[in-house]
Amino acid sequence: MMDKAAGLPIGMFDSGVGGLTVLKAVREQMPCEDVVYLGDTARLPYGTKSPQTVSRYAVQCAAELVGRNIKLLVVACNTASAMALDALREIYSDIPVVGVVEPGAQAACVATRNRSIAVIGTESTIAGGAYQRAIHSIDPGTRIVGHSCPLFVALAEEGWTDGPIPEAVAKRYLDPVFSPFSLAEQSVIPDTLVLGCTHFPLLASAIQKAVDPATVIVDSAATTAAIVHGELVRLGLGRTGGGCGKTLYLTTDDVARFARTGTRFLGNPISEREVELVDL
Repeated sequence: MMDKAAGLPIGMFDSGVGGLTVLKAVREQMPCEDVVYLGDTARLPYGTKSPQTVSRYAVQCAAELVGRNIKLLVVACNTASAMALDALREIYSDIPVVGVVEPGAQAACVATRNRSIAVIGTESTIAGGAYQRAIHSIDPGTRIVGHSCPLFVALAEEGWTDGPIPEAVAKRYLDPVFSPFSLAEQSVIPDTLVLGCTHFPLLASAIQKAVDPATVIVDSAATTAAIVHGELVRLGLGRTGGGCGKTLYLTTDDVARFARTGTRFLGNPISEREVELVDL
C-alpha cells in the first residue's frame, strides 16, 4: 500500500515559464507524479532583481506551494536557486528542497574533458557566482567563465528561438567567451557550456551554432529531474501506478499568456482552464 505522503504532489516554481523545461524532464522521468507548478509571471524576470528581492519572492512562492501540501519542493529557477536555496532549506527543513544549480554543476563536471567550463545565465546568476562555487566544490581546478545573456530570456518568452535574430544574438554573446583572442586570461577555450537559465534550452539550436560543434551543452533540467527522482526513492515518497500524473498550473499574472507561452516551453498544449491565478 502506498504511503499517504507519497500521493502528495511535487511543488515547483520559477519566475515565469522557463521552469516548465524542468517540469517536462520530471514528467518524462516520473510520469505518475502529480505536480503543482507556480510561475511568478507578474514579477519576472528575477535575474535583474537584488538578492534580497529574489529571496523574498522565492519564500513567497514556496509558501504558496507548501500551503498546498507538497512532498518535495523544486526551485526551477537558476536565479532563485543561486540566491535563496539555503534560506528555503532552512525555512522548510521538513521537506526536501532541490535547486537547479547543483545538478547543472555536477553534469558539467562530468561532461568537460579539458576542465574548462563556460556558464551563461541572467545577470544575477552570473554575478552571484553560484555555479562557480558549485563547480569548484566538485573540482577546484576547473577553469570557469561566466557570462550574462539577458536578451535570451526575452527571445525565449517571445518565441524567437530560431532564425537569424537569435543566432546573431547568440554569436554576439558567445564570441567573447569562446574566442581565443577575446579573453586573454582564459588560456583554454571551454569545451562545455552550461545553460544557467531555464529559458535557455529553447535557444539551444541557435546557441549550438554559435560555438564549436564539439562543445557539450549542459541543460540542468534532466539532471535536476534525476535528483528529484533519487530523493523520492530515498525517502520512500515515489508514487507508483495510477496512470499519468496531473499538473496544476499557477500564475501570478495573465492566465492566457501563461497558457500560450507555457505551451512552447512544455512542448504540450496548456489550456487556460488548467491555469489558476494566484495573488502572492
